[in-house]
Amino acid sequence: MLVDAHCHLGDAAFDPDREAVLARARDADVGHVVVIGATLPESERAVALARARPGLSATAGVHPHEARHWSPAAAARLRDLLALPEVVALGETGLDYHYDHSPRDAQRDAFAAQLELAAEVRKPVVVHARDADDDMVAMLQDVATTVVLHSFSSGPSVFEAGLAIAAYFSFSGMITFKNWTMTDRLTACPPDRLLVETDGPYLAPVPHRGKRNEPAFVRAVAEALARARGESLDSIGQYTTDNARRLFGARLDTTL
Repeated sequence: MLVDAHCHLGDAAFDPDREAVLARARDADVGHVVVIGATLPESERAVALARARPGLSATAGVHPHEARHWSPAAAARLRDLLALPEVVALGETGLDYHYDHSPRDAQRDAFAAQLELAAEVRKPVVVHARDADDDMVAMLQDVATTVVLHSFSSGPSVFEAGLAIAAYFSFSGMITFKNWTMTDRLTACPPDRLLVETDGPYLAPVPHRGKRNEPAFVRAVAEALARARGESLDSIGQYTTDNARRLFGARLDTTL
């Protein structure tokens, strides 16, 4: 069984055929999908999906693109969502200095507040990091909860900071792209800290480039990871699934 550790299954891109998407995931031996919330409305959709069927869990968080909207009211609503049994982690949160859709100081403030909240409610935090290595390293040093570095593609300083805090490294379809140059990250990551994800509907892996990404395609990510590490797909599937269960908890025992 494989676990898609990060998919925006509540996105409107899946509205026409979400049930067919999940059927294809089952056919590809994907047993569980972690449905990501990157805004409060998206988090609420993730919860609704996770409530509706087994094999789905939800996260709840505010993405750095949305950090300008962070407020006491948003923090209170997020706290309520994190109390729900369907919600297995806080996130997606973090820093994104590539697009700067929110001011950088607002991103840092919202990220710091969410790291503190995740520690308070004792749930892991799913972190988005793009072109913000120095600030990300500084903010990870004092984190008091378990971290998932999602769709990992950051520089060596973030990788080392992640190793230092025993973070989980979640790899996406980016590792199948021709311009992926960080094979050493795939081989250096401890096996008990590896996850695979789609980040669907984005970042479809080879041979599905140009298509809407979906949970079934996480198999291509696991296959690429297996090739890079010189391991079997069965081995990658076993320990990435075990890691997801350890990280996210008992909900991961339910299957599609």
